[in-house]
Amino acid sequence: MDAEEFGSPIFVKRATYIVQEIASLADAIDFLNDWPEDQRDMTHQSALEACYDAEEGHKPVTAAHHAFIDFAKQVAILEDPISAMQWIAACKKRRA
Repeated sequence: MDAEEFGSPIFVKRATYIVQEIASLADAIDFLNDWPEDQRDMTHQSALEACYDAEEGHKPVTAAHHAFIDFAKQVAILEDPISAMQWIAACKKRRA
């Protein structure tokens, strides 16, 4: 496992029927940087800073992981990992 990967992925609702997996610091930073500027708040800023600090080795990756989860909960986009995995598996099964 890459040192910048999260121990367990975080699943967030990107849109009504789109769930995105956040598995690393890079994923989290990209997601947070893409977040609409007019919806950014202190929780967003804290999560982004924690991710950058972890990327630079100033904080553990787990701190960034927890900060991103707090952000996702705050903006009500956090998805249950088991439900997300079942949904992803069902989509892959339909393609086969």
